[in-house]
Amino acid sequence: MIILRVLIQTVFLAVSQIWANKVRALLTTLGIIIGVAAVIGTVSATDGLKRFVLKEFETFGTKKVYIDGWMPRSKRGRGIPWWKSELVMAEVDAIVKHTTTIDKFTPLFFGSYDLAYNDQLLKSIQVTGIWPQWHDIESRYVTQGRRFTSIDEEQRLSVCLVNDKAIELLTLDREPVGESILIGGRRFKVVGVVETKTISPMFGGGEAEAEVYIPLSMAMSLNPGRRHVNFLLGELSSPDKAEEAKAEVGFMLRRMRNLPPGEEDNFRVQVLQQFIDQFNKVATAITAGAGGIVAISLLVGGIGIMNIMLVSVSERTREIGLRKAMGARPAVILMQFLVEAVVLCLAGAGIGLLVGEGLTLAMTKLPGSPLENAVVPFWAIVLSVGFSVVTGVLFGMFPAIKAARLDPIAALRHE
Repeated sequence: MIILRVLIQTVFLAVSQIWANKVRALLTTLGIIIGVAAVIGTVSATDGLKRFVLKEFETFGTKKVYIDGWMPRSKRGRGIPWWKSELVMAEVDAIVKHTTTIDKFTPLFFGSYDLAYNDQLLKSIQVTGIWPQWHDIESRYVTQGRRFTSIDEEQRLSVCLVNDKAIELLTLDREPVGESILIGGRRFKVVGVVETKTISPMFGGGEAEAEVYIPLSMAMSLNPGRRHVNFLLGELSSPDKAEEAKAEVGFMLRRMRNLPPGEEDNFRVQVLQQFIDQFNKVATAITAGAGGIVAISLLVGGIGIMNIMLVSVSERTREIGLRKAMGARPAVILMQFLVEAVVLCLAGAGIGLLVGEGLTLAMTKLPGSPLENAVVPFWAIVLSVGFSVVTGVLFGMFPAIKAARLDPIAALRHE
């Protein structure tokens, strides 16, 4: 109880000393203020950017797997045709049949055709061949009509799905199911309208474009000379199966392509979750780097604190001698100066937190800012305050010990 009372009195004494020298205290804590404001601003900016990027990633689905052929850098420029590395249907069928970690698949086959409806003609519009599972993997549902079925694929039917933008550009009826359009001069029946999803500009998207989908078998029959698909899209049975799926597909493709040990893969298996994990690692590294910079700021601030505390001990030598002559123990003197250093650091941390909060608020208010969801994490506040306290203790210890060891008679004689 006595210790608590002494501590409270010491804190009030420290505050009164700081208040008596406000400008000097403010300048002394400038390093702490800058350090804390920097860590709060950096952490909140990184956190806001992380939220933005993860939100954009989620629009793609974290369980998606992209498998496609790829020419290794070591083989480029050697006259090897790029199409030799592309996925062929035999490989697609093998992957679909033997892979256990991926639930759903759809190859994608892109073609560019002229579309026509009545007097409207659209030049070079991308038409995509898909399997019926595409709807589930992409979460693209039909708002009118029906989705593709296995019958469409097996019987190679001349049916298609269009989105709202295609309806607008072709001037189709707002309920176009049952209408017919020409794709590359061939008549296709519109069986459904697929919902339009706008891709984020971050991934090269932007304004919605006209989309037309046809069964994969039909798409490939329109190009009889081609045997490969553009890529194979899959959906993991579970997000934690990413590495297993990569190993499974990689083993199968290497064996089918007769790649010897040590030979580079001429295909890629990419899982969106891995991009998210990589981004999280980068974000953590940025935060750690910011922590290092802040540590330097706090070190500089701590040196300033120690300097001003030594000046304070020198200025108050007679006061220390008087207190010791009145019976004050060295431990009480030590605590007095130590608490004063810590309070000084905490005051700087408080101002730094306010500045950091202001920076965060400004970031969220910037027009079009990707940091609109930036917030100051609670752990960053605790970390900043904790570092400030440690700085106060470390850099205030030496002046406090010096004050505690002063000889009372010599201190009273000090001019």
